Amino acid sequence: MAGQFAAYQNEIYLQGLGGAVPPFTTEPNALEQSARDRLGPGPFWYVAGGAGSGATVRANRDAFDRVQIVPRMLTNATERHLGVNVLGTELPAPVMLAPVGVQSILHPDGELATARAAAELGVPMVLSTASSHTIEEVAEASGDGPRWYQLYWPNDPDVCASLLERAKKAGYTALVVTLDTWTLAWRPHDLDQSYLPFLRGVGTAIPFSDPVFRAGLEKSPEEDLPMAILRWVQLFTGTDKSWDQLAFLREHWDGPIVLKGIQHPDDARKAVESGMDGIVVSNHGGRQVDGAVGSLDALPGIVEAVGEQVDVLFDSGIRTGADIVKALALGAKAVMVGRPFAYGLAHGGQVGVRHVLRSLLADFDLTLGLSGHRSPAELGPDALRFS
Repeated sequence: MAGQFAAYQNEIYLQGLGGAVPPFTTEPNALEQSARDRLGPGPFWYVAGGAGSGATVRANRDAFDRVQIVPRMLTNATERHLGVNVLGTELPAPVMLAPVGVQSILHPDGELATARAAAELGVPMVLSTASSHTIEEVAEASGDGPRWYQLYWPNDPDVCASLLERAKKAGYTALVVTLDTWTLAWRPHDLDQSYLPFLRGVGTAIPFSDPVFRAGLEKSPEEDLPMAILRWVQLFTGTDKSWDQLAFLREHWDGPIVLKGIQHPDDARKAVESGMDGIVVSNHGGRQVDGAVGSLDALPGIVEAVGEQVDVLFDSGIRTGADIVKALALGAKAVMVGRPFAYGLAHGGQVGVRHVLRSLLADFDLTLGLSGHRSPAELGPDALRFS
């Protein structure tokens, strides 16, 4: 429909007639700075920081800056349809909320606020294994909203199977397996603050509520938190997996499986050969490998390799509607947005997340139309110029 999301712009201007302005900024860089002013250095840099020198964080944004949209005129773009289907999930727009852990460090409601805002707009939320709330609690907050589950792959197969069973039972329809964070990268901002929320028992709600995980403890997390944290560390960090182990996930998950963290075309091909249903081109927002390729730079080669066989999603660096247009034009079926909604959460819980999402979707809707396109399907490399 015409201006489905762009209507937020008119809403803001009309409210201005009564002297009202948006509760939070609509400008991404200002939003980040405002979040920094509101948060302590530990929580802020846990979200904003990157690995090493931050070169990959910068590379993600530099990659977008090297790509320019070439608008076309008189294309009858008044009426636009933004909806897409990704792995059986009907989306009102090609946008999803990336898995972001430990959201309670940003707002007490954490993932519950995010789930409610996402459901309100029909945007899928991908719940992180490192959630501050349980699988079931977030599902309840999501209501009828679409939801996917992200797995940090534990070393204990029984715990892994239990988490997957809980997610299926709670209505999560797709599994997103993060491959690039089997151990933490060198993150100077977090190290300088000695800040790792998990060691304080924050972001551990899902394993600590899991019956199989709890059965492996001599005492419950409520009785002996340090020992529960130690077992969590042993299960969820320090061990890389191999391609042949994906068969275990397929055995225990009968819905779509998406591999997140793919940056090389050969790995994308291996994902297809392993029977995966989708991939997320992502470098974890620059948080894992310093000096790595920008995610947008990696996207075209991966789309060329497997784009006709699986759904290719994009993550790492999305800030504006123009960014979404560029990623879709280079072959992504949909994008995941992370830090911006996290900053919105820090500003106002559900209201903050909703504002950031509505702003991003309005920006995308308007940019899509003003560049001469009526739907995501019309976007291709010919809509861009490369500098």
